[in-house]
Amino acid sequence: MTNNTRSKPAVLCILDGWGDGPDSATNAITRAHTPNWDAMSADGFQARLDASEHHVGLPDGQMGNSEVGHMNLGAGRIVLQDLPRIDAAIADGSLVVDPKLVSFQDALRKSGGTAHLVGLMSPGGVHSHQDQIAAVAKMLDTAGVPVCVHALLDGRDSPPSSAAQYLAEFAEASGNAKIGTICGRYFAMDRDKHWDRVTRAYKLLVDAHGERAADAVAAVKASYEAGTTDEFVEPTAIDGYSGMQDGDGILMLNFRADRAREILTALLDPAFDGFDRGRVVDFASTLGMIEYSDALNPFIAPLFPSIELENVFGDILAQSGCKQLRIAETEKYAHVTFFFNGGQEQKFDGEERILVASPDVATYDLKPEMSAPEVTDKLVAAIRSGTFDFILVNYANTDMVGHTGDFDAAVKAVETVDACLGRLRQAVTEAGGTMLVTADHGNAEMMTDPASGAPHTAHTKNLVPAILIGAAQNIGALKDGCLADVAPTMLALMNLQQPPEMSGQSLLIEADQQRAAV
Repeated sequence: MTNNTRSKPAVLCILDGWGDGPDSATNAITRAHTPNWDAMSADGFQARLDASEHHVGLPDGQMGNSEVGHMNLGAGRIVLQDLPRIDAAIADGSLVVDPKLVSFQDALRKSGGTAHLVGLMSPGGVHSHQDQIAAVAKMLDTAGVPVCVHALLDGRDSPPSSAAQYLAEFAEASGNAKIGTICGRYFAMDRDKHWDRVTRAYKLLVDAHGERAADAVAAVKASYEAGTTDEFVEPTAIDGYSGMQDGDGILMLNFRADRAREILTALLDPAFDGFDRGRVVDFASTLGMIEYSDALNPFIAPLFPSIELENVFGDILAQSGCKQLRIAETEKYAHVTFFFNGGQEQKFDGEERILVASPDVATYDLKPEMSAPEVTDKLVAAIRSGTFDFILVNYANTDMVGHTGDFDAAVKAVETVDACLGRLRQAVTEAGGTMLVTADHGNAEMMTDPASGAPHTAHTKNLVPAILIGAAQNIGALKDGCLADVAPTMLALMNLQQPPEMSGQSLLIEADQQRAAV
């Protein structure tokens, strides 16, 4: 392929958590004042895309998420995700005989150590699944290895006060596994270097420093009575847990990388300097569900190595000599880089990246604007520079604020993004460029659980919108599809050839085709 130098950029704008749901009193998107979105909807070509279940490589009934969404967006094909991969290995018996798991067991039998299982204890299916944690716990118990489970509590990808139920279900399903600690994911699953939070999770796991309780379920219920929901449950040691010891093993059950990296780095990397760890455990064996990062690979082996994806969108641009830019604030930076690139951390040739720091607040309902205006400042400057053939931007607001369950804050988040879209559209139009606006999954369009009336903090299975602005005159419409169709669409807009590895289809309908169909 060859590339003609372009000064008219093709922009792919991802509105994280902006689903297409019915208008209701709890739909923050439809209830917000969105003049720019409304104008784009009126002026541009529209379609709706599937962003969940088998359409993105997840089991039926499973909502989409940011990692999965960006992986499909960049790959141009439906990518089988780790959740069903792991489920299949458990069901067919291949996991229990996996040489890495057998070696882990052998090392702990030899050392006399305990297997510490760390994972998000919920059926949310975004970062983990409690059924998988229970299955692995039973495998290790059957192999004669003592098991201690460190239950990270959800409340974002599951209802805010559901952990007590999930812990009780886990106890029934996991055999003799013992709950050693409970801890809200706010502390143990940070991804923005809030080391004050991660320190507390580390000290709990390693030294049993924290609150103490005789029973995990009772401790969670007491937290509810005090007004604390799952995500924020204080780090708590359960029933005499005394910490990790040299010769123990650690097995990370989360199968999504971004929110496992910080706690794993603190536990495993000798060079870690994010905070004073005090005691560092000398583990006899370490194991994880997946590859968490190139930096962590020397310290923890994956049960399910990454599947290499060839000829993803960024690779095709690099082969074509195109200049490409990725821009996002901290919360979604990994998604526009690592995940969009098919799980590859290295930049492609001609790829530049801009990271804008997310605001340092406890929760984003306190600042629903997040860093969207600053992202837009740099984005508009990049468009006007004429340097880039392709620009990928992610606005995090409707997802991150949607997760708080605060409707008013979510409305403010939507309106912030809408204002940014107005600036973005103007810059693209002035540059003679093209822009496709879509989302990776839904969230802010459902801020209240319709069944319980409680705040809804999880993603949804709703379709997501797609709007094309600035299309060439030969384009007559967009057709509906799924996230895997976005990369082929962008290639078509840029007059680049779609590789055979991309099974997605361009969403573009040419004007003459549209007229013929009428």
